[in-house]
Amino acid sequence: MKTNTLIAIVLIAIGILALAYQGITYTTQEKVVDLGPIQMTAEKQKTFPLPPVVGIATLVGGIVLLVLGKKNG
Repeated sequence: MKTNTLIAIVLIAIGILALAYQGITYTTQEKVVDLGPIQMTAEKQKTFPLPPVVGIATLVGGIVLLVLGKKNG
């Protein structure tokens, strides 16, 4: 398999995932109370939003790369 074809398939997969999830959620631990030996932490979920334009651009880029790879190969 050519490198361009592999990259195109990966871009298409990432584009589909970006459109499906529309954001990356991750969990962080933050200190709530810090009084000497007593420490309390809380887990907070944060979301890094991915606009649909990112997913569409990645998907289209992968398709274009795949089509151009087939024409040249």
